[in-house]
Amino acid sequence: MSDPAPQGDDWGPPDIATDVPHPARIYDYWLGGKDNFEADRSAGEFALGLLPEYRDYAHGNRQFLVRATRFLCDAGIRQFLDIGAGLPTSPNVHEIAQATDPEARVVYVDNDPMVYVHAEALMAKGATTSVVRADLRDVDTVVQQADELLDFSKPVALMFVASLHHVLDSDDPAGIVGRYLDAVAPGSYLVLSHIDYDYHPEKMRLGSEEARRAGTIYEPRRREDILRMFNGRELLDPGLVLVSYWRPDGAPGRNANRVMALGGVAQL
Repeated sequence: MSDPAPQGDDWGPPDIATDVPHPARIYDYWLGGKDNFEADRSAGEFALGLLPEYRDYAHGNRQFLVRATRFLCDAGIRQFLDIGAGLPTSPNVHEIAQATDPEARVVYVDNDPMVYVHAEALMAKGATTSVVRADLRDVDTVVQQADELLDFSKPVALMFVASLHHVLDSDDPAGIVGRYLDAVAPGSYLVLSHIDYDYHPEKMRLGSEEARRAGTIYEPRRREDILRMFNGRELLDPGLVLVSYWRPDGAPGRNANRVMALGGVAQL
């Protein structure tokens, strides 16, 4: 693993609150990245102290994203809206999609300014990748800006990978997904993964409480609540499963049962 943030904690876009942990940067830390600050590392270490499996979760969830994107490419999808995308970790959605078709279009959505800076660098490489800096709850803004690159009259892959457990119950995550579903054409797909509260309820509860104290949101949920986010759409085989068991390339890894996130894919 590389040493995190060798630049020191005074680097990055000026509007970043470096003293408040951000999910994208905590996730980056678990993956061994460098785009994080002391607050992110402290939050990440607290979580690892509760459940060392968070590293398995981060890597397993990332592999789910890769497999799901490849599946969508094979299914003929050429437009991707990655909502709550987080910091780039190769291979990214655009790298996978554009390896299949260089004209495939990808829009990343995130509210973290550091994510936006990285995504802007990706945009400089061509006209097929874009970024929307917005809160995923602001569906109208996201769709309006994504519409500058994507054609919503044709199928789009909606991707909520490890993002909705950072939305409060009071904000109705299932309803948010439903509004995005209303914006896309038939033949589109929904990809979704979410932390499983039932993996270890007491430690999940403690992690959620600590996140609130630190000024961020982390809401693990039960299987039935995650399933509700698919808004009644029928899931493709194998359904809603631990992400390490969603169409693995060969046998699941030796830590497959430690990934503690449920995921699935539905066609609309």
